[in-house]
Parts: sequence; C-alpha cells; structure tokens
Amino acid sequence: MAIAELVKYVLEHATRTNNIKLLLAFSAFFLYKYRSHAVGTRRRDDLKTPKGAVPFLGHMPLLASIPGTKLYDFFEKNYNELGPVWSISLPFIGRMVQGDSPELVEHVLKHNFWAYEKGPILKNCLSDLLGNGIFSSDGPAWKWQRKMASHIFNVRAFREYTSDIFVIEAQKMLAYLGKAADEGTPIDFHALMLHFTLDSFGAVSFGESFGCMDDIEHDVDYAVAFDDLTAITSDRLMDPIWRIRERLTSVGKKVIDERKLVRDHALRIIEKRRAEGYHKPKKDLLQLFMEAKDDEGNALTDDLLVDVILNFTIAGRDTTAQALSWMFYLINRDGTDKNIMKTLIQEVDDVLGDKLPTYESHKQQKYADACFHEALRIFPAVPRNLKLCVQDDVLPDGTKIYAGEWFTWSSYVMGRSEAIWGPDAREYKPSRWLQGEKFSQGKFSSFHAGPRVCLGMNFAILEGLTVIGMILQKFELTLVDSAKLPPYGVSVTMPMLEGLPMNVTRRKTAVAI
Repeated sequence: MAIAELVKYVLEHATRTNNIKLLLAFSAFFLYKYRSHAVGTRRRDDLKTPKGAVPFLGHMPLLASIPGTKLYDFFEKNYNELGPVWSISLPFIGRMVQGDSPELVEHVLKHNFWAYEKGPILKNCLSDLLGNGIFSSDGPAWKWQRKMASHIFNVRAFREYTSDIFVIEAQKMLAYLGKAADEGTPIDFHALMLHFTLDSFGAVSFGESFGCMDDIEHDVDYAVAFDDLTAITSDRLMDPIWRIRERLTSVGKKVIDERKLVRDHALRIIEKRRAEGYHKPKKDLLQLFMEAKDDEGNALTDDLLVDVILNFTIAGRDTTAQALSWMFYLINRDGTDKNIMKTLIQEVDDVLGDKLPTYESHKQQKYADACFHEALRIFPAVPRNLKLCVQDDVLPDGTKIYAGEWFTWSSYVMGRSEAIWGPDAREYKPSRWLQGEKFSQGKFSSFHAGPRVCLGMNFAILEGLTVIGMILQKFELTLVDSAKLPPYGVSVTMPMLEGLPMNVTRRKTAVAI
C-alpha cells in the first residue's frame, strides 16, 4: 500500500474508539520503514553505512556530534573501515553515496557529466554568498558563464598581465615581512596570504585592490563578512534544519547584514566602472561580463554581475591563499625532509637570482610547482564535494545510484589513501611530481575534473609561484610551533582555523630586488 493511500485510509477510519490504535500502527509502520535511514530517502541495503544511524533522522545526529575540526577525518575513518564506497542518509537532504576512487570520480565528473548537477539544495544553501553565479549554477546558465570566463582565462596576454599584477602586489607583502623580520615579531602567514590573494584578485579581475595589504594589522570589513558568509553557507550543507536554526539564533540577522555588506561593495565596483569607463587595452574579467549579452541580447543585470564578482572572488582568493599556507606548514613541520626547503631555495636562486619573477620564469620553477601541487594533494582546496544524480546511473564498480541521490567524494581522503598514492601517501614528497607520471584528474582532483575543471588553475599556480619565489629570495620563514598541526575550519574550502604563526628572518644571502 502506497503511503498516500495509507494516510487516506487512516483519515477515513479515524474515530474516537480506534484513533489511538491507528496512530500507534501508523507510527510503528514508519518506525519500521525508516528504522535505519532518514525519512524521505530510499533504503539501500546494498551499501555499507557507518554505525550510528537512528530512525527517521538517519546519520544526522552522528554528523552533528562530530567537531568541525574532525569532520574530514571522520570521512577518512570510514574510508579505512568501509572501503571507498559507503553511504549516509540525512532528512530533507537525501542519501549521499560516498565514492572515493579515481575511477568513480572521473565517471561522475567527466564520462557521465550530464547525469549529475549541483542541484537545488546546494544552490539554496549557498545562495546568500554565490547567488546565481557559476559555482552554484547548472545547465545553460553555467555553460554560458563558463564560456564567457574562459575567453579571458585562457588568453596568454591575460596571464602575462596577471603575472605583472602579482609582482606589484607582492611588493607590499615583502615590505610587511621585512618589518616583521626587523622587529622580530611573528606573523600570521595564513592571514597574510588571504590579504594578498584578495587584493591581487581584485586588481586583476575587477580593476581595483580591496585594500587589505594597505593595513594588514586590521581586518577589512568586506573580507570578514565574506569569510563569515562562506563558513555559514557551508554549514548548511550538513544541516537540514538550517533555516529554522538561523531564524531562532543571531546567525540569521548576521547573514542578512553581511550579505548586504558584500553585495553593496561589489555593486559599488560595478557603478564605479560605469562612471569612469574602461580605458585599458586588455579587458579584465569584470569588463568582459559588463559588455556581454545574454541569449536574448540583453546586458546582464546588476545582480548577476554582483554574483560574478563574488563567485570568482571565492575561487581566486581563498583557494590559493590556503594552498600556500598549507604548503609552508608542510615544508616546515617536524618530520619533513629539510632538503625540500634547501632544494626550493636553490631553485629560486638559480631561476630568479636578483630579478623579479616574470611569466616566462615561472615555467622554470618546476620544483616550486611540485611543492605547490603536493600541498594541494594533502590539503586540497575543496576537501569534500558533491553532485546530485538527475538520472539513474551505475558507477564503474557496479554501484547503483538513483536519481535524487547524491554522489559525494573527498579529495582530502583520496590524497591520504595508500591504495591510491602508495605507502608514502601521508608524506610530503614533492619529488613524486617530478618522476614523469602525469596524474589523472580523478586521482588528483584538487582542481576538479571534466567540463567543470577549474578555469583559474593556471592563474592560481602563477600566483603561487610568484609568492614562493619572491618570499624565498629575501626571507626565511619557520613555524612558531613546528610540532602543531593547524586545525582546519569547515567551509567550502579548507582554511586554517587559528591561522599559521611563523617567524620571519632575512636571508643572509638575500638578493636585492
């Protein structure tokens, strides 16, 4: 008997004498039906699941009990105990089929791309930050935005232009490091990187710096609000009652205020561009979209232009800053081979000498590039990701996934897997990138894969190599506590929750640049 028919039967036969019996029977039926998975999800006895599921709520109480700083370790634990494929169910969100293997990831992101989407749940959760931008869009809306952005990201002239901007912005960073070295005061390297990448991305893509590097000691309101919104909207992805929770707490008002702050700031950038015009020979990202027309020949609305700014800001700022922070942590932590830093410094001296980095010189920074990629393998920019299945599918290992279920995977887990990377998977070993093997997008998915592979991948690498080269030309950085693993924060990306305290000293053999 279908549930709708059962409900109809109960209502028709409810009387004063039997309503309690019917209520108990009705409750017993649902308790049995959803005894091991969340209400609204399909029972999947063919999939392994972690212990701790409860009737109706599935694994929601279990996930709620895990501290945010241990969330990705929970997924790694299940990978080790249950294998690469397992599942959890959450009420009002659905069943999530976790598939942590290169073959499964490539199947979903490349070979059967159109069977999986971001989906309305993810879009609603992230809407206060990303709106209708490229990272939360599907279908024609996504395809059109990606096509427009690719026009600029894939042009050599734009890459050369960005290289020059990175060098200019990095000069402010060097001045700050020099002051800290002279005064003998430790710095928060993670905060410094976030300031630098936000200013750099603003200058490159929207024609103006956000002003973070002008006063590094103090937070910029826009950056603080942006970080808060990122964290809040990310939390929603594992909380089916987030709307209720936010309305009953101060979080709801905080979202309203900070959403207005970041969107008003982005709108001012657009209005300033319109008022002053654009007079440079090479178009930046904002100008490209301001001159674009939709499928009906209309200019983009201000709301969509704001969405463009916010979507590309999160991509161009957080991911690179965090990758650099984790890289400098990994190189300097206890247990890492000290020859890695020596080799990196030697390459910087050999390639750059006393000259500023250029677009061409970056091609010679092969060891620095390997160090950057190795950091992204262990601490990926997006540690966990998900796609909504929109048509029934069978994964390469034979696992069935039904329309309405989620396929989820964790680059964090896969990067630590000995089955994927070998017995030294947890070791920071840049040399693995210099042995001639070209790793597949499924194996190394830090830049995503398939049609949605990161447009700004080369942009991020260029920025990272600029920072690495210019810092190591003049300074030595060491961890304040080399034995401490920085706790990560739960977000769309992988920030350091408490920053990265580092000591700065000038190199005795520093070059003048």
